[in-house]
Amino acid sequence: MKMKIENDATLPSGFRAAGLHVGLKKSGACDMALLVSDTPATVAAVFTSNQIKAAPVKWCMARAASHKGRAVVINSGNANCCTGEKGLRDAAQMAEWTASALGVKASDVYVCSTGSIGFDLDMKTIGRGIPRLAEALSPHGGEEAAQGIMTTDNAPKFVTTSFKAGGKTVRVTGIAKGAGMIEPNMATMLCFLMTDAAVAPSSLQKALKSAVNESFNRISVDGDQSTNDTVLCFANGASGSDSLKPGHPGWAAFEEALLQVARVLAWKMIRDGEGADKVIKVEVTGARNAKDAEMAARSVANSLLVKTSWHGTNPKWGRVMDALGYSPARVDESKVSIAYDGVVAVRNGIKTKASPDRLKKIHAQERFTITIDLGLGKGASYVFGCDCAHKYIDINI
Repeated sequence: MKMKIENDATLPSGFRAAGLHVGLKKSGACDMALLVSDTPATVAAVFTSNQIKAAPVKWCMARAASHKGRAVVINSGNANCCTGEKGLRDAAQMAEWTASALGVKASDVYVCSTGSIGFDLDMKTIGRGIPRLAEALSPHGGEEAAQGIMTTDNAPKFVTTSFKAGGKTVRVTGIAKGAGMIEPNMATMLCFLMTDAAVAPSSLQKALKSAVNESFNRISVDGDQSTNDTVLCFANGASGSDSLKPGHPGWAAFEEALLQVARVLAWKMIRDGEGADKVIKVEVTGARNAKDAEMAARSVANSLLVKTSWHGTNPKWGRVMDALGYSPARVDESKVSIAYDGVVAVRNGIKTKASPDRLKKIHAQERFTITIDLGLGKGASYVFGCDCAHKYIDINI
């Protein structure tokens, strides 16, 4: 099913957004955002699997149990993580201030934060900023909201698409941030998906989890999993469409729209990886099962030795073999084959006569694919990774 993917932040019907500089960042860049549904919305959510969870994640997890909501308020520049009871109170206070500004219940407001760990929020500045955000809300504020959630991102990330369901036009729009500490495994990434479709809570949660598994859970910048990773999906039914659920004629189109929006946002994250110049697809086939295939692909995509060789245009396939060997997947050296954009460098665990110069040219590209056949079964999976450059250190020291 083909859908037109638009690189803009057009919001679905019944949603408004705002993004402003309220004073949290000395640079003057946007540092807070607010997304609001004008009517009660069904909410689905996926959160970080990190055992250390930021205060706003804990707040959102409690709210998400109801599958209801009206708004999400976000600050960048500070994760509000490892801040004890004060951090929990501050997250709750952000929700209460937002609820007061919007005339809704605090339990209907989700809170997200992103930035450095271990520092108390500047609540005076946030308290002054939230009313300003509420006043700035607009049906055209999606791009500003995307700017307000950025940290080390080089550009705001947003995308939208639409489809027909029961004669009604339904839109799905997403905004996201993420460039470093990226290996979500959920589920420093945040993503907010909005749709004017009407969707039952259990169906929305199932569709979101599936979309996350095939998008954000398929990328890795540096192998780090953030304490704040959150994906929220709001469905307010403002399009007037029938309630969508499995079996409805429009359900497949909705699932596809949600998946495509998530995939584009995930691609933008990996392409914007901190200091990265290249995106590499690590594709594993021939594993005992899909789980083994994914574990093998992640091991290769996360290896610093492999990532630095990608950056140096150096086809050191031995590093790939090494990463496969210490992965949790079952591997038999004598059955492993490795190819770069179809050029086989290793067959049955031994190097081929593939031209080193040809392999270097492939590694010099901004995008290429490594295909690894483990020769043990029919399991297959993939992960998108990136190279690791000197700039990554400069950003993170």
